[in-house]
Amino acid sequence: MIRFAVIGTNWITRQFIDAAHETGKMKLTAIYSRTLQQAQAFSRDYAVEHLFISLEQLAQSEAVDAVYIASPNALHCQQALLFLQHKKHVICEKPLASNSREAEAMIACARDNQVVLFEAFKTASLPNFAVLQQALPKVGKLRKALFSYCQYSSRYQRYLDGENPNTFNPAWSNGSIMDIGFYCLAAAVSLWGEPASVTATASLLESGTDAHGTVLLNYGEFDVTLLHSKVSQSGLPGEIQGEEGSLIIEQLADCQQIRLVPRGAKPQDLSQPQHINPLLYEAETFARLVENHEVDHPGLAVTRITAKLLTEIRRQTGVVFPADSLPAV
Repeated sequence: MIRFAVIGTNWITRQFIDAAHETGKMKLTAIYSRTLQQAQAFSRDYAVEHLFISLEQLAQSEAVDAVYIASPNALHCQQALLFLQHKKHVICEKPLASNSREAEAMIACARDNQVVLFEAFKTASLPNFAVLQQALPKVGKLRKALFSYCQYSSRYQRYLDGENPNTFNPAWSNGSIMDIGFYCLAAAVSLWGEPASVTATASLLESGTDAHGTVLLNYGEFDVTLLHSKVSQSGLPGEIQGEEGSLIIEQLADCQQIRLVPRGAKPQDLSQPQHINPLLYEAETFARLVENHEVDHPGLAVTRITAKLLTEIRRQTGVVFPADSLPAV
């Protein structure tokens, strides 16, 4: 049984705890929060003995084998390095880091300490994402792909009202491409690897973060267009076009449905049933990596390329984070 702690006491943390327990391979043993009151309030739903308000004490705890990090993006690197250096396995919410330099430092630290570092990008572990990967040859020679994730943020009105929510605050390494745009980008990297070139545009808010944007990934004979927005709403499905047909993906992040549309033939539903909690599969993947001690696992290649592309996209669009000028230690 992998004994794990959580950093961050929000809805995604609860969803991950439920998923981790569902695997039958992980058990929550510790909770960290900035205040003891918050930790106690969060712990009421779980039989947890160990509550921490000190990250250093948590890192030194012998009651913990692994840590799930769901803190703001800007804190991921510093926190992950602390636990990796104390020989704790780390599963960290996406994006793993604020920039490519931080991601490389985290990956190197995991290797040096021979522990697992895993980016919690749920899409790549979903059964229907595997279906999508296996179905690619059925559309023939690839020509075009479009991945879209546009969702009006529940915090945007607060921003318009003059508040400064984390979602639109560069101090926390946030914004559209770092949040929901990540799903489109990392999905493309998971399917096709590093593109030959990337071209990005974005509309920036006065805060300095991107409100929405478009990214074009060129893979030689085919290209991938990514649409992302936190200030508009869309139900547009993803699509992969080949010379022999196309693949339609409903709700890319969760891969709710995969349809094959052969050229000149009737559509086929390729979807498989998936658990109601989509984080189950990433929890299972992480548990397997820890059990098998797979420190240099394939997911790190996707993490590396995605972090590199995110950094370049922000360079092209003019989004700068305070973390970009800080050392990754």
